[in-house]
Amino acid sequence: MSLHLSEAMAYLQYQLGADVDSSGRAVIDTSWSTQLQSSEHLWMLLEGTHVLTLMLFAGTILFVDLRLLGLVFRKAPVSAVADTVLPYTVAGFVIMAATGAALFFANPLEYYHNPVFRLKALFLVAASINIFIFHWRVQANRTKWDASDRPPAAARTAAGISLVLWIAVIVAGRYAAYDWFRCGQATGVVAELAQCTEFETTLVEAEQELAV
Repeated sequence: MSLHLSEAMAYLQYQLGADVDSSGRAVIDTSWSTQLQSSEHLWMLLEGTHVLTLMLFAGTILFVDLRLLGLVFRKAPVSAVADTVLPYTVAGFVIMAATGAALFFANPLEYYHNPVFRLKALFLVAASINIFIFHWRVQANRTKWDASDRPPAAARTAAGISLVLWIAVIVAGRYAAYDWFRCGQATGVVAELAQCTEFETTLVEAEQELAV
């Protein structure tokens, strides 16, 4: 299953949208992924927008979580704080997700085999589950504690978990950019976690299918 996913990432990176020669082989460096990666200005725009909207999204989440923990805006109802920042949170998330997907598409095979990127993905899933649980379980009786200086333990726990997970997402995303965790540079346990042997096999097979 893992090998199939690796092959799918290689297809996205080297073949999707690529020109083909007379024999039907994809021409090297013509795929949409490669063109996006080599487009310096577009890449910089995507990366910059991704970082800025991440700050917007995480910053608004921070305000709500700190209010739920009873550390800031204690005299303001939780609903007032949440409703005020919600439009910015949603806008930040939509743009952040779109630019993040584009950045991943520019180098899918390498990101897939980056253990820190995989860790970031796990943190994202965990953070999403935490949001789901909060909105559908913890927040169900918010009217009872909306104006409380210190919300109940369940709400504070959800807020604390949210803070930890989103900080972890940001840290993992930053470290994923370093060469230490990339196949070709990674060694030992990191290389094992990245499945670098599988990466090399997939890369060789992909190169054999390309027309230079």
